[in-house]
Amino acid sequence: MRGRQGTARSTAGSSGRGRHPAFGRLGLVVALGLGPVLPAQQALAVEEDTAPAYAFAADAQRVEGAPSTADAVELEPGRTYRSTLPAAGTVYYRLELDDTATTYASATAVPPPGRTVSVADGVKVTVEDADGRSCDVDTANFGAPDSPRPVTAWAMREISPRRSLCAEAGTYYVSVERAAPDARDASPDPWELELTTVSEPALETAGPTSAPEAWNSATPAPVQGQAQRRRGGAGFAQATPLGEGVWRDDIRPGQTLFYQVPVDWGRQLHATAELGSSGTDTSGYVASALDLDLHNPVRGHVGDLGIGYDGGQKAKALKPLPPVAYENRHASGRQVTAVRFAGAYYLVAHLSAEVAEKFGDGPVPLTLRVRQSGAAQDGPGYAGRTVPSDVFTVAGGGGRADTGEEGADGDTLYRVLAAGGIGTGSALVVGLGLWTVVARRRAAV
Repeated sequence: MRGRQGTARSTAGSSGRGRHPAFGRLGLVVALGLGPVLPAQQALAVEEDTAPAYAFAADAQRVEGAPSTADAVELEPGRTYRSTLPAAGTVYYRLELDDTATTYASATAVPPPGRTVSVADGVKVTVEDADGRSCDVDTANFGAPDSPRPVTAWAMREISPRRSLCAEAGTYYVSVERAAPDARDASPDPWELELTTVSEPALETAGPTSAPEAWNSATPAPVQGQAQRRRGGAGFAQATPLGEGVWRDDIRPGQTLFYQVPVDWGRQLHATAELGSSGTDTSGYVASALDLDLHNPVRGHVGDLGIGYDGGQKAKALKPLPPVAYENRHASGRQVTAVRFAGAYYLVAHLSAEVAEKFGDGPVPLTLRVRQSGAAQDGPGYAGRTVPSDVFTVAGGGGRADTGEEGADGDTLYRVLAAGGIGTGSALVVGLGLWTVVARRRAAV
């Protein structure tokens, strides 16, 4: 479930060890050209990489949230940070902002696996000025799935002709806290946090101050065809890029998988999620088995869907979204305002841990049908650079989606080896180097 409020608007809606990209022994065999990949090797790679967890960004800087604004550390736009959220109380971080750019802050909270969580609990993020006035607030709850998983909330300091509050240059603060730490079954443990900030400059020339009044809100037929295998990533930083098509994965109870879809200005994104039949004789029903959330390029929540599961195949589509447009930010509805820029939109799928109680702890088939409609358009004319510079672009769209089943590290290796016919000796060095990098990432988590 979601909740968002701010001084100028108020909306509300519904809403480890993990699947790191496969490399390990299988990747080394392929990299070194030691022979074909055998079925036993494929099974080994899968077995080594099935425990649920969140993969934090490899370059995330560790910072400590302060109990007081007086001691808050600065978050710089374009960087990713890792921190800790206590079981009770609020932690603060600092922003130093000018009077021209809009700044977005997100916090992904990761509760320990295997612990209970409350449907009302989650993470709350607020951006406030130096006088303690709230610029924007967002809350992300665990909701009906009642299963521990990463949850992400976002808040902004927005420069807009419709808003005068929080428009001055100066010091601002990002506060992060639990949504309902005292709720029944709430986790008593501290949670890990991943924090990001993005800066969006003003426009060179003032544009429309109202959202498009009409857009095609019909739900198109899902994409048909043979599904292609894609392994979901274990975090935003490892999200598997998907283009238009039918994509197949397996998801285990308690697991969260991340995918990204590059969506250009003027394009509409449509997505359908399907759970395949379990192949077991066990009867039962899980009311909120699959939760699929859609996040925008700054990790802001756009929409979500939930699927109940009785062991048979089930499917559901996200509610229609408007074409990506800068002017969408002037709309009154949260779902429309969130589709305000081009870039990587994230599909985050979570299978409730309760599924294991009814159908066993084996993986459940997951199919994502992704379609885009509408013609790509030029983006707005920004007066400066976004930070990071590529956040609202779709350059190289599709990414790993064009390369087969391997994860990010395996894909990088294949690209290196393909670029110019690297010999066996060089391949050995590259393969061992990448294997070391992956091992260090896993150890860091």
